[in-house]
Amino acid sequence: MECFLTNRVAVVTGGGRGIGEGIALRLAAEGADVVVADQNLGTAKAVAAKVEKAGRKALACGVDVTSWDQVQAMVAQAIRDLGRIDILVNNAGTSPKVDGRKILVHEIDPAQWDQVLAVNLKGAFQCAKAIIPHMIAQKSGRIVSIASISAKTGWAGPAGAHYAASKAGLAALTRFMAHELAPYNILCNALAPGRIETPMRALSNAEENEAMRVRIPLGRFGSVEEVANLVLFLVSDLASYITGEIVDINGGWLID
Repeated sequence: MECFLTNRVAVVTGGGRGIGEGIALRLAAEGADVVVADQNLGTAKAVAAKVEKAGRKALACGVDVTSWDQVQAMVAQAIRDLGRIDILVNNAGTSPKVDGRKILVHEIDPAQWDQVLAVNLKGAFQCAKAIIPHMIAQKSGRIVSIASISAKTGWAGPAGAHYAASKAGLAALTRFMAHELAPYNILCNALAPGRIETPMRALSNAEENEAMRVRIPLGRFGSVEEVANLVLFLVSDLASYITGEIVDINGGWLID
């Protein structure tokens, strides 16, 4: 039986662990060759090895998405080694905390604000900017960005205002790209996850985690696999008439 993503190439940023790793492996399981892009080359190589074990081609790239030069080099290497790019998953992100708790607005250092916006928003913009011309040339593509429930709410547990602002910006960027790129059959969507069981979540304060859990109608945090399944749907032909959406995946925590 043919897989959903046969003959397609996906770039997954922040692909070395957590949600990014889960997405990379899920796309590979459905036939995609995968560029595992991560600031940590070692973890990128480890995930790329798992992709290859699943029978797909993989390319591990150590890339800081805040660096335009590094992003361009990653895209050039992907085109050279794998021939094309059909899917971009903007997953790379950072959410600083102090002792597992969010940093309040008046406590955020301006340099830290700049860094969070650079990774979470500018990084996604730069990856899209570098890849979009290739998608336009082939008149097809899928871009999925990992935003956050914090982009829609004034309270999202341990996520600080800099994180929320970056994710709200990512949602706006997604909508603009969807409008501009629709004539080229390039579909752009974003996910707005609630609390997902990841290494980043484990850094949060236990009391705040429990306070969030009891707000969730399903009574639990989501899994990496559940996020990866939603990404798979959005990048597949099953979602060929969906673009410009910010899709909630939060167990009912926010129903809008």
